[in-house]
Amino acid sequence: MRVLGVDPGLTRCGLGVVDGSRGGRLTMVAVGVVRTPGDRDTGERLVYLQDQLDAWLDRFEPDAIALERVFAADHVPTVMTTAQASGLVLLAAARRGLPLVTHTPSEVKAAVTGQGRADKAQVTTMVTRILALEVAPKPADAADALALAICHHWRGAGDRRLALAAASERARLKAVSS
Repeated sequence: MRVLGVDPGLTRCGLGVVDGSRGGRLTMVAVGVVRTPGDRDTGERLVYLQDQLDAWLDRFEPDAIALERVFAADHVPTVMTTAQASGLVLLAAARRGLPLVTHTPSEVKAAVTGQGRADKAQVTTMVTRILALEVAPKPADAADALALAICHHWRGAGDRRLALAAASERARLKAVSS
């Protein structure tokens, strides 16, 4: 399964693609950060971000997308631009029929480091080890995107299997009752 992890942001949007099989080793396919200039109109920046996201989806053809859930902190303008970037990812996934799962920052940290309050350096160190990378991914947005993909491989796949089993059972019960 191939997962595109997205650490959303309007100024810097981290993207990371990780391949893996059930119980197998995870491998980094690609990692990068889309940057948009702060002096441009928000609409122009969103168009550029959408174009880059579409290019990644076309090039790497992921089976699923793992998106960091927007965290409403103290700084409302940051939350707004992060939510706008997240909306682009949600739309792209829906248009392509790709499953998308959101993960909280603490869920991702716990999956990758074993501790939900890990700092960025700990996350980067563990991503580097898990994916057997020779060089740590930089900047932190890139490492966070890979961490999201890893988290989805380890947590999201099980959730997806449970959801498919439940949907199958609902369909079976509906067919029996008809």
